[in-house]
Amino acid sequence: QVQLVESGGGLVQAGGSLRLSCTASGRFFSARAMAWYRQAPGKQRELVADIPSAGNTHIAGSLKGRFTISRDNAKNTVYLQMNSLKPEDTAVYYCRDETYNSWGQGTQVTVSS
Repeated sequence: QVQLVESGGGLVQAGGSLRLSCTASGRFFSARAMAWYRQAPGKQRELVADIPSAGNTHIAGSLKGRFTISRDNAKNTVYLQMNSLKPEDTAVYYCRDETYNSWGQGTQVTVSS
């Protein structure tokens, strides 16, 4: 079982930016597919973005142009850059190791209007 530790959440005004980080334990991180999900109050958890070990990243349709996912394999870390944040982006953001089906503990992002 791998461990995932997220950081970077917080309170930001609408229009602002945040960068979330997720550092993973375990070996062969570069070969593992990773993803970010989010869950707003009263809503189901939804995919935000995913990044395979190689190849193209994927951003959920409504978030394209504002969110970017990237990874630094030397640091065992995946990032979610969030720009032009909106109040509707308020949620708990979770990192997921898609290869090992493991979840992080989540980090709260709150966007004020």
